[in-house]
Amino acid sequence: MSEDKSYYFCGIGGSGMLPLAMIVKATGARVSGSDRALDQGRLADKFQWLQDRGIDLFQQDGSGLIDGNQILIASAAIEDSVPDVAQAIALGCRRMTRAELLAEHFNSAQRSIAVGGTSGKSTVTGMIGWILTEAGCDPTIMNGAVMKNFADADAPFASSRVGAGGMIVSEVDESDGSIALFKPEIAVLNNVSLDHKSLAELRILFGDFIAKSNHAIWNHDDAESIALVGSLDLSDASSFGFSEGSDYRALQVEEQALGASFTLRRGEADFPVSLQVPGRHNIANALAAIAASCAIGVPIDLAISAIGSFRGLARRFDIVGTANGVTVIDDFGHNPDKIAATLRTLKTFPGRVIAFFQPHGFGPIKKMGVELAAVFSENLSDDDRVILCDPVYFGGTVDRSHGSESIVDAIIAAGGAAEHIAARQQCGDRIVELAKPGDRIVVMGARDDTLHGFALAILTAISLR
Repeated sequence: MSEDKSYYFCGIGGSGMLPLAMIVKATGARVSGSDRALDQGRLADKFQWLQDRGIDLFQQDGSGLIDGNQILIASAAIEDSVPDVAQAIALGCRRMTRAELLAEHFNSAQRSIAVGGTSGKSTVTGMIGWILTEAGCDPTIMNGAVMKNFADADAPFASSRVGAGGMIVSEVDESDGSIALFKPEIAVLNNVSLDHKSLAELRILFGDFIAKSNHAIWNHDDAESIALVGSLDLSDASSFGFSEGSDYRALQVEEQALGASFTLRRGEADFPVSLQVPGRHNIANALAAIAASCAIGVPIDLAISAIGSFRGLARRFDIVGTANGVTVIDDFGHNPDKIAATLRTLKTFPGRVIAFFQPHGFGPIKKMGVELAAVFSENLSDDDRVILCDPVYFGGTVDRSHGSESIVDAIIAAGGAAEHIAARQQCGDRIVELAKPGDRIVVMGARDDTLHGFALAILTAISLR
C-alpha cells in the first residue's frame, strides 16, 4: 500500500471496513467509499466523522468510481448487479475483499499476532492491543469493535489504532474462510464451536491457522482445541485456561458484578490479576491476551498491570445505564457461545433477566436456530423473559423461510417464557412495560449499529416512567 493507490470501500461504515479504511489511509493511500446506511440516512455521526478525516463518501450508485485505477474493496458476497460493483467492472477496476487487503497489510508487518476462534476475538484483540500499547510497542490494531481505552472525543469509533512500531495485532475471521490468508508470528485460538461453518470445516481452518504460526496460543479448557492441537506437530505453543495443565492458569477466581479477580499461575509463579470486565469468559480472554503478549516479548508483570486497566469494548457487555432500579446492557451476543457467556455472567448475580435478541440474519437461524433456542432455555430461569424481533434484513435473495418465531417456539416448548414481536420498536415498548426494579435488560445482536441506540431508548423510556 502506497500513496499512488486509491481504495474505494463499498460498505465503508461496516465494523470490519471502517477500521481497515483508517489503517489504509494512514499509510498515505487515498480512501473513499459508500454505504447503504448512508443512503438510508442512518448513522449520520459516523459518516460525518469519516468525512471530517478526509474520506470522500458517495451514494451507493456507482458515482464514486470514476477511474480504472481505483481498487474496489467489497465483500465477496456482494452481487455484480450492485451499482458500485457494476461500475467497477465497467471501468476495469481491481476488486479485493476486506480480508485480502487486511492480509496484505498484516503479512507485511515485521511482527504480528492474529486472534482467531469462534468467540472472544474482538475482546482478546483489544486486550492484546492495550497491553502492547502500554508496553511501548506502538502497535497497529485492527479490531471489529470500538475499544474503550482508545476512544475519545476525537476518535469515538476507535475500532483501530495506527502505530509505528512495526507490530500488528488483528482479529481474523473464519466465517468466510479468509483466516487462511494470514501468516501470523503468533496465532491465538480462543475456541472452536458452531457458528458460520460446520465443525469439520472449522477444524481444518483453525488447524491450518495455528500450524503455520511460530507460536500458537490455545484454549486448554476447550475439547475441540485440545483435539486439534493434539493432531498437530506445533513448533511452539502455550495453553491457557482454568484446568490443570494450562500453561497460563486461572486459580482462586472471584467474579464481581463489574469485574473479576484471580490468581494467574505460570510455571511455579503466582500473580494476582484484577479485571474491569466481568465474567469467566473474560478471565479466559485475559489469559489468552497475557499469553500472547508474553510470547511476543512483553514481561508478564507489565502485561498483568496493563490488563487491569483494560475497560472493554463497545457492545461487549456494555452497561448503558441504570434507571428506576433497572439496568440496561448492550451486547454483541449472536451465536450460541457468545449468548451463553453473557447469560451466565448475568445469572451469576441475583435479579431477573429480560433478554432481547435480534438475529443477525435468516441464514444463521436456519444453521443454528436449535442451538440458539437451547442456550436461552438452559441458561435462564422460569421468571426470566426472552423477546425476539425479526432478523436483520437489508435486502437480497436470502431464504427467509426460518424466522425468529422458530426460536421462540422452541424456547416455549422447553418450558421458557419467550415472545416474538416482529417490529423492534414494539419489542422495546414491551420490554419497558415488563421491566421492574432489580431487572437486568440485555440487548443482543450483531451486524446492526443501531442496536446501541435501541438500548439507550429503552433506558430513557424506563427513566421517564
